[in-house]
Amino acid sequence: MIYSLDKINEMAEGDEDFITSVISVFLEEVPQDLEGLEQALVANNYEQVYQLAHKIKPNVDLLGMEQTRAAALEIETLGKNRANMAEIEKVFPVLKTDIIQVVGELKNDFKL
Repeated sequence: MIYSLDKINEMAEGDEDFITSVISVFLEEVPQDLEGLEQALVANNYEQVYQLAHKIKPNVDLLGMEQTRAAALEIETLGKNRANMAEIEKVFPVLKTDIIQVVGELKNDFKL
C-alpha cells in the first residue's frame, strides 16, 4: 500500500462519508488529470504540464503519497521552467505507475 489515510482521517474527525467523498473525488479527477498530463507531454505543452502537475500534487499529498508528490512537484517545476521535455518524461512514469496502483487499491479497499 503506497497511500495513507492519516491526513484524511485527521481532517474527517471520524466522518466516514467525508473520507469516502475525498476518495471518490480522487478517483474521479486524478486519472483524468494524469491522462491530460500525458497528452500535454506528447504535445510539448509546458503550460499544461505545469498546471496539471500542480493540480495532481495536493491530491496525492492528501493520501500521503510522498514519492508521488515529489514526482508531481518535479514535473510541475520542470514544466514551469520549460525544462527539456525529456527530463519531464523521465519522471512521468513514476507518477503514472503510482497513481494507477493507488487508484486500483482505493477502488478495491473502498469498493468503489
